[in-house]
Amino acid sequence: MINIQSRDRTSLNGEWKALVDPAGRGEYLRVWLEKKPQKKTDFFEYSFEGAPVLKVPGDFNSQMPELTYYEGTVWYKKQFTSSLQPGKRLFVYFGAVNYLADVYLNGEKIGSHEGGFTPFQFEITGKVRKGENSLIVKADNRRLKNGLPGTGYDWFNYGGITRDVDLVETNGTYIEDYFIQLKKGSLDTVQGWVRLNGPETVQKINIRIPELNLVYSTKTDGKGIARVEFSSDFDLWSPENPKRYEVIVESETDTVTDQIGFRSIEVRGDEILLNGQPVFVKAVNIHEENPYEGKRAYSTEDARQLLTPAKELGCNLVRLVHYPHSEHMVKEAEKMGLMVWSELPIYQHIRFSDSLMPQKMKNMLHEMVRRDRNRCGVVIWALSNETYPGTPGRNKALAELTRKCRAADPTRPVTHVTNTQSYENNTFGIKDSLYLHSDIVSINEYIGWYIPWQGRPADTRWNIAFPDKPVFISEFGGEALYGNNDGPADEAAYWTEGYQEKIYTDQVKMFGTIPNLAGVCPWLLFDYRSLGRMHPVYQQGYNRKGLLSENGDKKKAWYIMKKYFKNK
Repeated sequence: MINIQSRDRTSLNGEWKALVDPAGRGEYLRVWLEKKPQKKTDFFEYSFEGAPVLKVPGDFNSQMPELTYYEGTVWYKKQFTSSLQPGKRLFVYFGAVNYLADVYLNGEKIGSHEGGFTPFQFEITGKVRKGENSLIVKADNRRLKNGLPGTGYDWFNYGGITRDVDLVETNGTYIEDYFIQLKKGSLDTVQGWVRLNGPETVQKINIRIPELNLVYSTKTDGKGIARVEFSSDFDLWSPENPKRYEVIVESETDTVTDQIGFRSIEVRGDEILLNGQPVFVKAVNIHEENPYEGKRAYSTEDARQLLTPAKELGCNLVRLVHYPHSEHMVKEAEKMGLMVWSELPIYQHIRFSDSLMPQKMKNMLHEMVRRDRNRCGVVIWALSNETYPGTPGRNKALAELTRKCRAADPTRPVTHVTNTQSYENNTFGIKDSLYLHSDIVSINEYIGWYIPWQGRPADTRWNIAFPDKPVFISEFGGEALYGNNDGPADEAAYWTEGYQEKIYTDQVKMFGTIPNLAGVCPWLLFDYRSLGRMHPVYQQGYNRKGLLSENGDKKKAWYIMKKYFKNK
């Protein structure tokens, strides 16, 4: 289901007992059975009694020093009471668990989930007991060769129950899902649907928007689905006017309330149009990490800490990398007038030829789109980042995934990000066939950092095989340690602010040469933790490409981008 914030829910956030299982013996011991000695000679090599506690939501790495770099299994336990009434249904809903989750209720397995950044739920109506209940979750953040992402990625692998957990109570038939957004290309007509879950499939549906004095009525069919189409004079959402309406969806057995904005987003020719007008995308990349505390960001407060400096920089969009961020993050961005780029963790070396991969990608796409399809702030679905043409099965798999995405949501542009361009004689060559399936040509390039300039930035030339599409520079930049201004400013090995500043100055000059340029997005807002960054003086376990340090200090490059965005 979606929009659980509007439902009858009981939070299971707070302290959970935890067993750390580095040897992976929990399965053999069947810890979910919580066996107790019955005879004097009985003993069991586990117990939640006396176990340490971990806060949920929250990653386990930042809560116990001995788990800082831990990648493995932690077993969580939470007790709750229930008094479910006849005719009611009960679900346990997880915002996210990284990466594999097995869930047990009162000693019985109720389900599993793969994927560390999307929500999932299990119905426990016929399994919950009146009175005391025991919920146990196995969270395993070990990297998998056939995982999404795979084994190699440049961000910290925070494990555990990292987002909210709720019990959600519904009537026997409830409003499971809905899509209420402007149809593609329209500024005044909503086209969507409402879907019920339960035995009473045929019901009258009302959609009310009190501020507009609007009431729209329809009826579900035998499958519980009602088609929706109505028009109104909407005050359109935009970064300058982040207007949202209270929207009430009613059936005969359920009511949910949402805050929904209405806007049009589309690609027409070589331009990106917001509400029918060309928009230059002024963006910044953000990882889901609270930089001040070195932990997974999960709360509304965490979201504001990350989004406020993006607004100060002059951004109108945040690229939330490289996975779907929390619902709090998406909603806060929408409130603040920031468009959102939402991305799947199909990152670099993915085993597309693995027989399980198509279903994994389909599931993750479904979970991402389902959660956020009513968030007007989400304007782009990004389906992959830095994958490689030579990877077996890549082109076919991502073309099919694109088709599925457009079927699930025909209203938003879709993109794939590549870094496969050539750069010779100060000329970029861009021809990756993924752009055949992409509405926007999204390019990661690090000229001036990983690759030296081959000429004057202002003289850069471009050979783009897709001249009729908008171009977006989705990553660029270089590393610098904040406050490091003593070393040679023209030598990369010293991680000086001056060297990073020069990269940005040159990149801005190069931007003026790019045909069909529709936006730019520096990598990235804050320095962030990364296990592969091992320089003991300058990196200290951090990717230092941030415009801000992990303490929020502004590097010189910050001011280059702020000026550039102000003038666009």
